[in-house]
Amino acid sequence: MALLDILEFPDSRLRTVAKPIKNVTPKIRQLADDMLQTMYLAPGIGLAASQVNVHQRLIVIDISEEKNQPLVMINPQIIQQEGSIESDEGCLSVPGYYEPVSRYSSIRVTALDQNGNPFEIEAEELLAICIQHELDHLDGKLFVDFISKTKRQLIRKKLLKRKKQN
Repeated sequence: MALLDILEFPDSRLRTVAKPIKNVTPKIRQLADDMLQTMYLAPGIGLAASQVNVHQRLIVIDISEEKNQPLVMINPQIIQQEGSIESDEGCLSVPGYYEPVSRYSSIRVTALDQNGNPFEIEAEELLAICIQHELDHLDGKLFVDFISKTKRQLIRKKLLKRKKQN
């Protein structure tokens, strides 16, 4: 397994729309494993391939306390949504910042697993939020797109300054 570099806002590569995965190959399975390792070490609860500069429709999530329930979703699609929930979101690509974002509280999603088998899940609350957040990454969006322009610019400026210092 390999530890992957996570792109940070305002890196323009985070705005790239990911392409569907045509075939689940050993390379895709390895990418999912590497993404899980990267996510756990970051530490985070979700990671999209776009965040590691691979612009394919793949996300990994684990919201369990023990970090032992990994969820790999290839070509995920929301097919049903309802309700509304607002919570503070953070992001491995926007380190150190948390802002309130409104999402659907309940979703149904179809995807392929690491073996290329189709599956469907219903997700609520934190899992639903996390899936929607990661799907946004695949579409070139970040949670900072849902906050005020002033706050977004302030975060951008602070992250750029921190990057120059490192």
